[in-house]
Amino acid sequence: MTTAKAVRKPRAEKRRSLVEEVVEALEAGKPVRRDIEGGRLHIDRPQPFLCLHVGAPDAHIVARDVASANASYLLASGIEQAVELIVPIAEVLRRKFGSFLLIDIDELERDRLLSDDAPFLQPFEVTLSATRGIAANRAMKAFEAAVEAFEARFRTPHVEPGPADEDPCARPELLKLRLPLVTLRFAPIYRVTGSEETYPDLRERLVDNFLDAGLHAIAAFLDADGFPKPVTYRAFGRKAFIDAVERADRGMDEVASSFDFLLCVTPINAGAAWKEFKANRYEKPPRFLYRPLSLLVERQKRRLYSIALDRLEDPVLHQIYRDKQRELDLQLTLIAHREKARFVEFGRALYGPVEPSLSEAAAEILNDTEDARRVPALAPDGEEVVDCFFVEHRARAMMLDYQRRHDGFDAAIELRDDVPPGLLVSGPRLLISRRTRMMRHRVDALLSHEVGVHLLTYFNGSAQGLRVFRTGLSGYEGMQEGLAVFAEFLAGGFTPERLRLLAARVIGCDLMLSGASFVESFRLLVKRYDLDAETAFGLLLRVFRGGGLAKDAIYLRGLLSLLSHLKAGGALDPFWMGKISAADFSVMEELGARGLLKAPILRPLCLETERGRARLERARSGLTPLAMLEA
Repeated sequence: MTTAKAVRKPRAEKRRSLVEEVVEALEAGKPVRRDIEGGRLHIDRPQPFLCLHVGAPDAHIVARDVASANASYLLASGIEQAVELIVPIAEVLRRKFGSFLLIDIDELERDRLLSDDAPFLQPFEVTLSATRGIAANRAMKAFEAAVEAFEARFRTPHVEPGPADEDPCARPELLKLRLPLVTLRFAPIYRVTGSEETYPDLRERLVDNFLDAGLHAIAAFLDADGFPKPVTYRAFGRKAFIDAVERADRGMDEVASSFDFLLCVTPINAGAAWKEFKANRYEKPPRFLYRPLSLLVERQKRRLYSIALDRLEDPVLHQIYRDKQRELDLQLTLIAHREKARFVEFGRALYGPVEPSLSEAAAEILNDTEDARRVPALAPDGEEVVDCFFVEHRARAMMLDYQRRHDGFDAAIELRDDVPPGLLVSGPRLLISRRTRMMRHRVDALLSHEVGVHLLTYFNGSAQGLRVFRTGLSGYEGMQEGLAVFAEFLAGGFTPERLRLLAARVIGCDLMLSGASFVESFRLLVKRYDLDAETAFGLLLRVFRGGGLAKDAIYLRGLLSLLSHLKAGGALDPFWMGKISAADFSVMEELGARGLLKAPILRPLCLETERGRARLERARSGLTPLAMLEA
């Protein structure tokens, strides 16, 4: 007959074995990632703290998420199980670092401050306590300050701090350990009253805010205990990607790689359409033809939303992938509505409107560059005009320079008949239209744009360990194009004609979004702003492609944003790490500080020249796009 004692013995032996493995790994400086009965122990690198949640997986889900968002956490089904692991872990880490902090995170049973008849949303209850001691008290005070600074979009926190030995929420089993301890409890305001439903946005906000507050507390505790001060308190966050992140990243990349958005919505008959438009005396809108679609939009959307984002554990990465998921959804929706009436509205949702300030800046540029009016598409006075083969030759030379610096820079060049005149980057490929003709002095500047920024950030992003940094974070294109235009300036090929074209693109987008037809927009650009007919046509082909796409307003918008960033003392290096937006700048800095991202392997060649460095310094002192023409 099997006795209860005989059943317990193997379980106890199993726990001892787990403890031995954990201690051995921590002493060797290795990570620990172990599923345990009803929970999980995760330490992505030994650090002098541990975040704890005790309870069933489905009981207090936000408290569990807050704990597991940290770099070092223990999720335990019961307090006895937790104590068995905390004691040896604390001993090893305190011996290793000379300091250790335990943070116990859980939720209050109910939202006591909420009443049905209140005329406004009441505060929500947060209790904090700490064991006695200077460092633990500093941690509690830092936690309190960070919680009180929560963005009050829904309900503001009402914090009640105090000593742990007077806190009814502090677990006696943990107090007996005589470890520095901070206890956090908060009202479950993310739950819909009277149901099992939750408010997803509020849930995510709570996780983000309490994670951030906890990192503040850890930094304050260690600072008070004489621990070396890091560059940022966020450096105590995660420094490793868990499997769930890598699976989500692969899945997102597979969907993103299944189509090329711009090629799907760009006409393949640019040359014939121009001839037809010209033959009709510019009075009939051109007919655009598009490549057949090889993807099933709905199938890709199913794949996109089958990607699980609920187990990433890191709120920063969760936000990155959720935003990317929405952007890919919009792109697929646009492709499905190509040449349909609603295309323009989905495009507006993706790229935004042309804000009045941007439109005014564009008009000012066009009015203040009158001397550059009526410059033909090809250079006059015998200046050399080069074709696609010359551009290809120069592109290969530039790519070879980058490859010498990093053998992972494995770009390809394709000469194409199905793209409009000019250059286009698609993933690791540079596409050059066979109809390309340009002034020779513009070639290196344009290659600095396409190769030195678009391809460079693709390969730098590839080296980061997550593919999303090469595919591009949500909304990256504006800053990416601003950087690329700025690279033209650094390379010495930024001309009045180029600036006028960027400004005219903004005007064209504004006209299209306001309801003007192709012919009406063409007449205005030619008559009011004196663009030559072929240039105006090429500009509007881009603006009206697919049914109306306001993407081309992002070039000037991105340039203005970058110039403001530089004037404010902002760095450029995070932008070379991969394809990111201006809004992602602080995120990249944080991920870099946490060790999740590498410094960029490559930097644009135009920054290695004396001229490029001088122009960058000039921009740091403050430049407008018009002033760039004189710098």
